[in-house]
Amino acid sequence: MTTYWAEHALLPEGVAYNVRLTEAEGRWSAIEPAVQRGDADVSLGGVVLPGLANCHSHAFHRALRGRTHGDGGTFWTWRERMYAVSRRLTPKNYRTLARAVFAEMVMAGMTSVGEFHYVHHRPGGAAYDDPNAMGEALREAAREAGIRLTLLDTCYLHGGLTAEGHTPLNEDQQRFSDGSAAAWAARHALLADDEATRIGAAIHSVRAVARDEVGEVLAASDGQPVHAHLSEQPAENEACEAFYGRSPVALLDDAGALTSRFSAVHATHLSDDDIALLADANAVACFCPTTERDLADGIGPARALADAGVRVSLGSDQHAVVDTFEDARALEMHERLVTNDRGRFSPEELLDAATRHDTIGWPDAGRLEVGMRADAVAVRLDSRRTAGCLPEQVLLAATAEDVTDVVADGAHVVTAGRHRLGDVGALLTEAITTLWEDA
Repeated sequence: MTTYWAEHALLPEGVAYNVRLTEAEGRWSAIEPAVQRGDADVSLGGVVLPGLANCHSHAFHRALRGRTHGDGGTFWTWRERMYAVSRRLTPKNYRTLARAVFAEMVMAGMTSVGEFHYVHHRPGGAAYDDPNAMGEALREAAREAGIRLTLLDTCYLHGGLTAEGHTPLNEDQQRFSDGSAAAWAARHALLADDEATRIGAAIHSVRAVARDEVGEVLAASDGQPVHAHLSEQPAENEACEAFYGRSPVALLDDAGALTSRFSAVHATHLSDDDIALLADANAVACFCPTTERDLADGIGPARALADAGVRVSLGSDQHAVVDTFEDARALEMHERLVTNDRGRFSPEELLDAATRHDTIGWPDAGRLEVGMRADAVAVRLDSRRTAGCLPEQVLLAATAEDVTDVVADGAHVVTAGRHRLGDVGALLTEAITTLWEDA
């Protein structure tokens, strides 16, 4: 049992002061406001938030940061650089890279991550001796970094979609594919939950999975979270309309994918009918604002989705920035830019979006509440960014650099700004430099 004491804490009912949080076996067993700090209490300065949830990640994309801007380009030219990274990945170096990337997330206050995992096989498509070797590398990396993992095992069967239909896989995409939905399902069935890992599923996109293949993915993932990239680019919508005669959202609705366990990742270019379909299904829209602006995807209809009843979550996607504070703030600021109004999302709504662990299979995380997982994130209120900030508005002022301490499932993973693995910047530098040098 460990007791923590916080001068400020954001409890479900609002800001509380002088709060003792008692952890037992990885859960909060008692939360007591208005108590004096005891000698045995571990002090958490600033304001304490629930653990943050990164609901959409591609860990290997972190190696692209600062390497895709030289020639401008588009999402599609950026994708060529992404393929270049994917060619270099092995189970060994992916574990090393992912461990550093996941540690960077924990340093930013994230205690769960949904890893949208599609690099399954060897270059060229041959399976490893363990067909889930790459997924197991991610599992081990997350364990070492101290973050809960939801492995969103991704079905990826086609190279793209045009008005004439689905196109063959290119050479780089071969290692993403199992060849058929049935083969994906057989490999997926070998994966199992453990104490720190949940297994979920993903439909890469309507470009990569045909309508008649979606049902097999859904059947194999019964009860698990299901995610899909959806309407990220206008070209995706145009191709889907041309071949299938409907939008990507309508296509997945026809295929039975839209349910309460479904997350539409990006959800950028949606019609009113698309929004209504997602709302009727009680689905989730996972926004990744710092990626969506980095790739010039556009600004999605976050407020319209939330007003319709769609739950909103956040992800860092390609990790141009690993900072849930920035992504939450962008959710509000992007709305201000397109509407000329302030206050589109309240601070409480932003915190809710930033702590949507339930959408990646962890319904017992995301609140400072007795019985919930013992996650806590201490954020400075005296930095150059946060000095003078009200505790309840910290998401609109802080950055990941203001996180000093992170407790995840009762483990004090980050203490006084230092991760238990040591210098995370050095780990990232070594992993990324080695990856590119291995070309």
